[in-house]
Amino acid sequence: MSVAERKFMAELTSLLDTIVSVRTADGRTITGRLVGFHPATLSICLWEARVEGTDTVIPKLFLNGAKVVELWSAEKPFPLRSLRDRLASALGYEHVVLREEEGAIIVAGRVKVSKEGVEGRGPLAERVRKIYEEFVKELRAKEAKGGSGSGRP
Repeated sequence: MSVAERKFMAELTSLLDTIVSVRTADGRTITGRLVGFHPATLSICLWEARVEGTDTVIPKLFLNGAKVVELWSAEKPFPLRSLRDRLASALGYEHVVLREEEGAIIVAGRVKVSKEGVEGRGPLAERVRKIYEEFVKELRAKEAKGGSGSGRP
């Protein structure tokens, strides 16, 4: 897989468990939580999908990748790379590994950090948790000040 392909897949993976909007080949716009995709076909699965212009909510919707014309983020993604940089500057770059395909950061091989929080115990986990909480607090303050949501470009 080329570098460009890996980056593309990392970006698509970063949208998992976020709200996205999709324009289909027949012109419909559908919004829902992206919970899965098939890398080879780019077929997608949305939960709680809403078709624009209707009151219809579809609990689980699978869309064939050939029918997806556009897909965009309807919410601002969690800045995992920025958090990785913050953790690395505090704890040392050799101890912090970003696993974009998992949507996680691994610290010293035993503490896992994701947009949901910190998993692990002990002094290192507590230190990571403090950095994470401060990062999220700053992020929320920025969003409240400048608005959130990326919308469609």
